[in-house]
Amino acid sequence: MTIEIHPGAIESLVNGDHGDPFSLLGPHQVDPETLSIRTFQPAAAAMQVVTAHGQKMEMERLHEAGFFVATVPGKFDELRYHYELSDAAGKTSTFADPYAFHRPLLTDYDLYLFGEGRYRHAYEKMGAHLIEVNGVRGVNFAVWAPNAYRVSVIGDFNAWDARVHPMKSHGLSGVWELFVPGLEEWTHYKFDLRSRVGGYRTEKADPYSHYNEQRPRTASIVVDLDSYAWGDDEWMVTRAQDDHLRKPMSVYEVHLGSWRRKSDGYDWLSYRELADQLVAYVKDMGYTHIELLPVAEHPFDGSWGYQVTRYFAPTSRIRTPQDFMYFVD
Repeated sequence: MTIEIHPGAIESLVNGDHGDPFSLLGPHQVDPETLSIRTFQPAAAAMQVVTAHGQKMEMERLHEAGFFVATVPGKFDELRYHYELSDAAGKTSTFADPYAFHRPLLTDYDLYLFGEGRYRHAYEKMGAHLIEVNGVRGVNFAVWAPNAYRVSVIGDFNAWDARVHPMKSHGLSGVWELFVPGLEEWTHYKFDLRSRVGGYRTEKADPYSHYNEQRPRTASIVVDLDSYAWGDDEWMVTRAQDDHLRKPMSVYEVHLGSWRRKSDGYDWLSYRELADQLVAYVKDMGYTHIELLPVAEHPFDGSWGYQVTRYFAPTSRIRTPQDFMYFVD
């Protein structure tokens, strides 16, 4: 049984212009007992839907570019399934369907606060976050692009093809969101945007990213900030009991990249090396505090960090966010 889908919608999708992917992709209830499941997989020679009970159903190719559809028994909120893809070389891979996850991480209240400019914890949901949905691990992506008619997340997981993972629009908020199951830490990604204004199209790194490629490369990288175990419990208790306003204070201001270099004079010390060398030096000199010149990600070394491009990412020149947390710790 084939369910009629408007060919113009499919054409728009395979051309990378479809701004409402959930209206076309994923599971759609045809009647009370039947679902139409659709996916776009340009790398596939053949596709199968595999239910949680192991039942396999071949998908029909409706467009030569890789749009597949299958009609299966089931109900929208009950059927659990994944895809099995076979490429031209005969290699198979399995993965969950991003468009089967309809419930967004961002709530209406989040979007309300964001629209008012009062969403002070936007970094907790905007950007890329490793989460689990219905027992499936993956990465939730969210970005603000109010003038775009289509936004896609691209990366090494989809061959940087902007047609494969178009995102869901949250309407007038200008926020776009998509949960991509199966992605892990260290995934490289960007956002591909198509604007309503003048046909403008571009690829952008994530302004809320926590880690990025080193210059001159510009992709954002998924990291798990919860993977670091802080060792400052005792200090935090002491801090709460101290009266800092009545204690002497001597501040050492420092730019981490130029304070000291490795023996070759070019390579920067890592955050972990600085934790050992700089902290010991400052304490020996009698300082009580360190004031860092900007450590947020920036494109030009000579700006000393004042040319910020990622406000939530310590610069990758000095290694990972976990390494930076070790330095702070």
